[in-house]
Amino acid sequence: MGRLNFKKLINDGRIKKLIIVSGAVGIALIFLSSFIELPQGDSSVDVEGYKAQMQSSIAATLDSVEGVGENRVLLTIENSVEGVYLNNSSTKTKEIEPKIRGVVVVCEGGDDPVVVDRVNEIVTKALNISAAKVCVTRLKDE
Repeated sequence: MGRLNFKKLINDGRIKKLIIVSGAVGIALIFLSSFIELPQGDSSVDVEGYKAQMQSSIAATLDSVEGVGENRVLLTIENSVEGVYLNNSSTKTKEIEPKIRGVVVVCEGGDDPVVVDRVNEIVTKALNISAAKVCVTRLKDE
């Protein structure tokens, strides 16, 4: 008996029209979604914000290292944020952070070779860059 009611439902012209209209609306929405770019939230990385955050983090870390004393950190950035997209699509899969070109650390202990080695090691490990990209020097006396 349940099967009989289902056949009646399928044969009903209104149900067929509803299914066809629903399918057409679904296809239209899929087609339109390729033209409409919805905001992805706040996922994009601001280069200047990234730079400031990294400088601040490194300076705060160096504050806790014996012998460094007062310090200032300057980062130079090689490129901006790069987005990785699906083929032939505006769908972003991920963002690649900016590449760091170099780091300058000016600190009170910048003339002590032991402190310079510590700072170099911290910066190179924290940023995953070579020591050739790091310059550590003494902060001038005021």
